[in-house]
Amino acid sequence: MKNFLMAFIKLVLFVYITFGILLFINQRDILYAPTAKTNHVFDEVIFHNDKESISVIVVNDKKEKAILYFGGNGDTIARSAFAFDRFFPDHTVYLVNYRGYGGSSGEPSEKGIYSDALAIFDQIRSKHNDISVLGRSLGSGVSTYLASKREFEKLVLITPYDSAQSMVQERFPMYPMSILLKDKYDSVGRVKDIKSKTLILIAGDDNVILMKHTKQLIEAFPSLKVEVKIIEGVGHNTILRDDRYYHALQKFMQAHYSHTK
Repeated sequence: MKNFLMAFIKLVLFVYITFGILLFINQRDILYAPTAKTNHVFDEVIFHNDKESISVIVVNDKKEKAILYFGGNGDTIARSAFAFDRFFPDHTVYLVNYRGYGGSSGEPSEKGIYSDALAIFDQIRSKHNDISVLGRSLGSGVSTYLASKREFEKLVLITPYDSAQSMVQERFPMYPMSILLKDKYDSVGRVKDIKSKTLILIAGDDNVILMKHTKQLIEAFPSLKVEVKIIEGVGHNTILRDDRYYHALQKFMQAHYSHTK
């Protein structure tokens, strides 16, 4: 009986360690789902940063106001370009293909994507007197980072989360994700450094990012600095096909807020 118990413990440890190693090695393949370059009718600009070439789709060039958009981990952002063209004709919209996505060079990582976000923002800032930053799902983590490092009036977080670490830890509670996880996307930890007026848009039927993770992010914001709107009857991805989502964006973009330091 003792030998059987020892053998069982060794087997459990072997499985635990082996799965942990595989999880560590393949974690970025799980987090990121790069999409291929897609044909579209819009302009495309290449931004160079850290020896990488980042492809950015540009809608309605040369407007005074701009929107900088960071999509989800598996989004083909060219598809969103048509809706932004329809609903925001008075804004120049920059839709960023992350490293490894949509014709951009390199491989995605938190550090690399953050660096690209800062570089792109700094390069377009001289062209526009007003830049709003939008981030969906994975992109909400990019947007909160950018908002903690640069000042701009409006920030929109669509189907956002508190941190990637929190979500992954919930999925794999037996592993210390604070140690194993390379890309943590700690949005909730950056709220204290965000000065932008913020809108959080939630998909009522989101089964990818649970409400608890969005709620923890919301609660980190001062109540006067954040608006929250739930789009009922849509899921994590189908929210992008609902006009109510774009109307909420329009309303927020058209509102005037005093910029709080």
